[in-house]
Amino acid sequence: MTLAVRYTAARTLDTAPARSVPPGPGKVELAPAFVGICGTDLHIFHGDMDARVSAPAVLGHEMSGRVVRVGPDVEGWQTGDAVTVMPLRWDDTCPACRKGHQHICQHLDFIGIDSPGAMQQRWIVPASTLIRLPDSLPLDRAALVEPTAVAVHDVGRAGVAEGEKVVVVGGGPVGILIALVARASGAEVRVVELSAHRRLLAGELGLTAWNPAEVDVPELVRQWSGDAGADVAFEVSGAAGGVDTAVDVLGVRGRLCLVAIHPRPREVNLHRFFWRELTLVGARLYDHSDFERAVALVADGTIPAERLISKVVPLTQAPAAFEALEGGGDVMKILVDCTDDSQGATQ
Repeated sequence: MTLAVRYTAARTLDTAPARSVPPGPGKVELAPAFVGICGTDLHIFHGDMDARVSAPAVLGHEMSGRVVRVGPDVEGWQTGDAVTVMPLRWDDTCPACRKGHQHICQHLDFIGIDSPGAMQQRWIVPASTLIRLPDSLPLDRAALVEPTAVAVHDVGRAGVAEGEKVVVVGGGPVGILIALVARASGAEVRVVELSAHRRLLAGELGLTAWNPAEVDVPELVRQWSGDAGADVAFEVSGAAGGVDTAVDVLGVRGRLCLVAIHPRPREVNLHRFFWRELTLVGARLYDHSDFERAVALVADGTIPAERLISKVVPLTQAPAAFEALEGGGDVMKILVDCTDDSQGATQ
């Protein structure tokens, strides 16, 4: 018997037996090893996405694992291969797809939201979603490839260049990953974050972090930049104050990259956009090349994934882990260990 963590109603998760069926044509069966809990999963847990998510729903899309069965018409994969999944299925027929933007398909199936996710001991996915992992990469660290791919895509959308000054507003897991990827691209980076725990971690990773409750962030950016302002700001906080800060720190022709999901419309200082000829870009999800770069960055240690993992819990304790994350505190990334005794070691 295999188990799955399911969302059944607002603030209600259960652990239930999952039916095991062989993979069909073009599909593979995976044994997920580690699955990260992300902000979107928490939105689902709160009931905020009930219009989109059909309960009972298996959650999870940040994962690592191994192939256990290969379906018909699948080539290039075999049992035991270490993989992660780019959890996107597109129709290839909508206007977005026809323009080459399949990752934001107008009928996108985001696996783990719109269809069953990885928080189970066996998972069937299209072979086309698989991303190969190097055997040398521990699978717990590999579970952070997906959020790293988000950061790679965000930095690319913002056009971050070597020597530019970048401000990341929000120092949670994605914010820290954006800061690290931007730094790897040659930028100078500052992080704005209220949490003392997250600022401490940023400092341990060699990043300068400011507390906006204690300092005048735009003034510090002015001094840091020689009165020019930042070239790029990333809004990752999801808060109205974060939007204001991200706009206020930008210099002439600066770029604001919107990463956070804002649940309601925000007021934005459009006069500043006019006066300084600012640019606003949205950044959503990733493509295959973003995943490939993310694998390389995690594998070579540019992204010290192990430092972002606060806790690993067994699958049966996943519901409690959601409640722990909801309470905030000194937590960054919690991983759910989906392995069982019958599978043996997965690292």
